[in-house]
Amino acid sequence: MIHVEELTKVYQMGETEVRALDGASFTIEKGEMLAIMGPSGSGKSTLMSIIGCLDVPSSGRYTLDDVSVENMDETRLADVRGRKIGFVFQQFNLLARTSALENVKLPLTYAGYSGKERDDRAMKALERVGLGDRTHHAPNELSGGQQQRVAIARAIVNQPAILLADEPTGALDSKTGVEIMDLFQSLHRENGQTVILVTHDAHVARHTERIIRLSDGKIISDEVNPNPIKAGAPRLEE
Repeated sequence: MIHVEELTKVYQMGETEVRALDGASFTIEKGEMLAIMGPSGSGKSTLMSIIGCLDVPSSGRYTLDDVSVENMDETRLADVRGRKIGFVFQQFNLLARTSALENVKLPLTYAGYSGKERDDRAMKALERVGLGDRTHHAPNELSGGQQQRVAIARAIVNQPAILLADEPTGALDSKTGVEIMDLFQSLHRENGQTVILVTHDAHVARHTERIIRLSDGKIISDEVNPNPIKAGAPRLEE
């Protein structure tokens, strides 16, 4: 599904050239659940932006479903994002004065669905994440974990092939974080979606089947996780 080859991303900071990515290459098969892991400044957020068609590389190739992405303009990138990729972010990014249902309906509105179909699909997505009884609650009436569930419902409502999550448990306590990982594993298992988690947290990464580690813009390891943590398992201290 995803193939990247010798990706680089260079930023110019005054007279200094910063290589946020430096020759990253890997392939992600359809239906995998994996983590892209590294400390702050490792290049993982830059890589997520490129995989998610939010940015393009300075050089190298990125192929998504056999289509080259690296030279697309913003209009084509936006089309790919809308059709193929669902995003979940650390800070939820919900509209503050809008109900859970309206937040989830937003991608459907952009995609041109009719009013009834928007309502039906958004309702099903909220029920899928366990919030069928919170449809009319605004974000400030929901807990952090519930807000992240709304964000996940919004990410899956268009039934994207790829679910891309950036530090999805970073704003949550450890117990709620385990519940969110349970939900990601369940979505992966039931829907066969490709799930990519971008994280600095080793515990989050160990819930996945494969871990790609970055440092200074380079891939330093790419390993299968033989024993993923099953959702619901208690967190052990590092």
